[in-house]
Amino acid sequence: MSKYFGHSGNREDKSDWQPLKDHLCRVALGAEFNSQYFKAAKLSYLAGLLHDLGKYSREFQARLEGAPNQVDHATAGAKIATELLPSPFGNLIAYAIAGHHAGLANGSGEGAGRRALKDRLNLQFGKDIPALDSEAWQSELVLPSIESLIPEISPNPNADLQGFQFAFLIRMIFSCLVDADFIDTDKFYKQLEGKPLLRGDYPQLAELKIQFDQALADKIKSTDQTQTVNQLRKEILDTARIKAKLTPGLFTLTVPTGGGKTLSSMAFALDHALAHNMRRVIYVIPFTSIIEQNAKVFREAFGDLGESAVLEHHSNFDDSKIKDVEGAEETRDKLKLAMENWDMPVIVTTAVQFFESLFADRPSRCRKLHNISGSVIILDEAQTLPLKFLRPVMAAIDELARNYGCSVVLCTATQPALCEPDFTDGFKDVREIAPDPTRLFDELSLVNVSHLGELSDDELVSRIQANKQILTIVNNRRHAQSLFQTLKAMQTEGVFHLTTLMCAAHRTATLDKIRKRLNPDNPQPCRVISTSLIEAGVDVSFPCVMRAEAGLDSIAQAAGRCNRERLWLKADSHVWIFRSPDWPIPPELKGLSADMRAVLRKGHDNILDQMAIKDYFSNVYWRKGDELDQKQLLKACRIGASKLDFPLQRIASDFRMIDSFMCPVLIPYNDEARKLLNELESTDEVSRVLRKLQPYIVQIPQSGFDSLRFAGVIQTIAPHRFDEQFWELVNMDIYDSESGLSWSEPNFIKTENLVW
Repeated sequence: MSKYFGHSGNREDKSDWQPLKDHLCRVALGAEFNSQYFKAAKLSYLAGLLHDLGKYSREFQARLEGAPNQVDHATAGAKIATELLPSPFGNLIAYAIAGHHAGLANGSGEGAGRRALKDRLNLQFGKDIPALDSEAWQSELVLPSIESLIPEISPNPNADLQGFQFAFLIRMIFSCLVDADFIDTDKFYKQLEGKPLLRGDYPQLAELKIQFDQALADKIKSTDQTQTVNQLRKEILDTARIKAKLTPGLFTLTVPTGGGKTLSSMAFALDHALAHNMRRVIYVIPFTSIIEQNAKVFREAFGDLGESAVLEHHSNFDDSKIKDVEGAEETRDKLKLAMENWDMPVIVTTAVQFFESLFADRPSRCRKLHNISGSVIILDEAQTLPLKFLRPVMAAIDELARNYGCSVVLCTATQPALCEPDFTDGFKDVREIAPDPTRLFDELSLVNVSHLGELSDDELVSRIQANKQILTIVNNRRHAQSLFQTLKAMQTEGVFHLTTLMCAAHRTATLDKIRKRLNPDNPQPCRVISTSLIEAGVDVSFPCVMRAEAGLDSIAQAAGRCNRERLWLKADSHVWIFRSPDWPIPPELKGLSADMRAVLRKGHDNILDQMAIKDYFSNVYWRKGDELDQKQLLKACRIGASKLDFPLQRIASDFRMIDSFMCPVLIPYNDEARKLLNELESTDEVSRVLRKLQPYIVQIPQSGFDSLRFAGVIQTIAPHRFDEQFWELVNMDIYDSESGLSWSEPNFIKTENLVW
């Protein structure tokens, strides 16, 4: 029996310890399996075989036996990898091996809390890091042939993206390794403790398709197919299913609001995945505010299989607070902090979670990446792709389709002009799924859009009161709150407020009340004041909508909340754009508003038609120019291409889709939330509980968070386990039943709560 172990057990005689050879071989096979949808299987295998090579040392074995000193066991395997592989290909796995605990480092140059890979590789055995028992590891491990290790990458026609392609591959191999490492370690400890392996056993896509097809058939049967809108929805659905037979790659689905794109895109995805041996569907949504709505639609369509098939993964929790230490060994506590690896058949996630993960550096963020390969990816509301990172995001989308067995669908009513020749070095060979989008937009257009000019708040309030059912969308939360409070003070009937300061469960409950009032069988006064959160696919239908000046894509999304169910004549359905003298346009919207006005001046017959939208996005992209890669991430990869020397840690730090740092606060909104918060303090299944807590989170800026913390109205949850990662609101008096969380007066306590 080998004298080298990977993980310690409970018995002094070590009979229940995990032999190091077993761990390395299992991780190697797991990493190889994880890379099945891209051509780097043996590279991933070698990364798994070498990742804990430093455990073949007296120092690490002493550590397992209780010695206090931490031991760097990751650098050894990285050094051996660069000796085995011809330069510079050794770096492809050296990054992953060296960083499989603390995260990917920069190739050279300083990083925050991590030594650069170059510096790690210059460390000396027996001096800077423990000497290896070479005889032991070389006799126990069988290395793959060098010829099998060179990866096959289909080159991008744009030679400047070659470096980006290698940096992307490094993250994918890293993902294959850290996930395989986690799973084997988890399996070992679960068996040691006699606990079940809560993993896998999910429904297959073929099973989901049967349920989904039946749900669609029932839906079509229950609707009046003599109505034009229902006929068009069925035509879109049928065409999507026919187009699913096309070879994998890049697609667009350009469907006007109300055309049923959510279900049509899922129908395409399921049929396409099954036709081409793909394994999952990933539905990417721009905002957390509607993720529960879409996930619910899919769960209901999948019937009894829905709960076990659909994973919601938000971006509410920031894993940067998880303490990973360079060179530290695995512990049982570390397993409790692991995030999702996206191994379920249907993933519903946010654009922030999806794209930040593709550029991430941390094990917890990256372990899901390999499970993106071999997927159909639906990018809902594709016009919201972040402008400051548009070119890196486009490069990532192209790379997923080019080398990782993915099909990507840009799904929206306002298709951004990202394809050549409209966009220089844009997407090529993109297929449209919908039947004749221009005709669809003509036939489904049932709103009038006009610009009212400048409207003061007094004029806005008068217009809101004059319309019994009206949606008003403004550009910031303070403006929405001000209008709402004014209308409430005037005792205006049927006034509602929607804001991201309400947790998702609260917004859902409010939307249920709104939809009840909008019911055409019993219409009641319904005047809603909202921020832009309502624009991203929230299923409501008003006879008229007012929208503060913004980009044309935002105007189009606002229009999608007007006459959505085709209940009113076009002449009676209005989208009014206005400019507020009392509330200046936010800086980030000024340029987009100007681009929108430029399109207005061109005199399009319909400002929301396909030509107007294309003109708008062409203006935006031309004006932004080099700002479409604001942090010059592609340039950083291009410069390091020849030596595979990439600033991976810096790229991850720079790729933040939301500039202002937002802090999640968990709200004990109802009995379910309170039960889950109690469970979080002691559960071993942290990820499962966090998933269920997603609807009870409010994201607030750092300044507001600091105010609440200083006032003592929020407190940490189980700090002995999670440090300061999770915070709970403990004074519900500052959570309003109509407008959510307020931190302007965090010390406010209702009088009745002062009575003992």
